[in-house]
Amino acid sequence: MAEKPILYFLCTGNSCRSQMAEGFGHELLNDRWEVKSAGIEAHGMNPKAVEMMNEVGIDISNQESSVIDQDILNKSSLVITLCGDAKENCPVLPKGIESDHWGLEDPAKATGSEEEVNEVFREVRDEIKKRVENLSK
Repeated sequence: MAEKPILYFLCTGNSCRSQMAEGFGHELLNDRWEVKSAGIEAHGMNPKAVEMMNEVGIDISNQESSVIDQDILNKSSLVITLCGDAKENCPVLPKGIESDHWGLEDPAKATGSEEEVNEVFREVRDEIKKRVENLSK
């Protein structure tokens, strides 16, 4: 059986947006893609990202925050950056690797009441879900 192509989600700290994207990828694309995520740096898993994904029935608590692995990057078929920092600072992609950029707000920087912060997380989460669903078409 042939190996599945690798889909690599990249972000600044691999704590929030890329983790949610990886979670949706495992849930929605696992039959066709090997889904991974990483960051320019590893900031650890954002507990609010875990909480917001649990709201939609996806457990990302066992995923790990990690830095970009050059070997995985070189083997990837599709690399998606989820923030400008990752797009600008991502290592140069080898020829033949498709890439896309989803410039999404960093929910970890949201301010206000807990409900206002949760709403920003939900908006970003739902946008990521919609975009990951579009990858499955």
